[in-house]
Amino acid sequence: MLTQQTYIMLKPDALKRQLLGEIITRIEKKGYQIVQAKLMQLDAPIIAEHYAHLTDQPFYPKLERYMLSGPVFGMVLEGEDVIRGMRNMMGPTNVFEAAPGTIRGDYATDVTYNLIHGSDTPETAEAEIKRFFG
Repeated sequence: MLTQQTYIMLKPDALKRQLLGEIITRIEKKGYQIVQAKLMQLDAPIIAEHYAHLTDQPFYPKLERYMLSGPVFGMVLEGEDVIRGMRNMMGPTNVFEAAPGTIRGDYATDVTYNLIHGSDTPETAEAEIKRFFG
């Protein structure tokens, strides 16, 4: 089996709606280890860096306002095939396509307000862990 690390970020709506404990419980029950975690208030430059692939999209200003609207909770998780496992647990970004039983399928209300971010590849995980945890 492939033990790896991934970056997971619980977004402002997860904290505002008091879902932090529920989501962390799901992660821990799955068997993934939280090896680093911190509460952060992001600023515009780090949001632009994190979402560089979206900055030219018409919805980016709404996304930036959302990510500036409150703290986020960043985590480094470790486990067997954790990147794929967390992507499955989160459900698709489009919450209206997310199946019940996934985090987004059970709790998210909007494509922008979708509760959680997770790295999609080992390379992205490495870059995001470095970006948010040094």
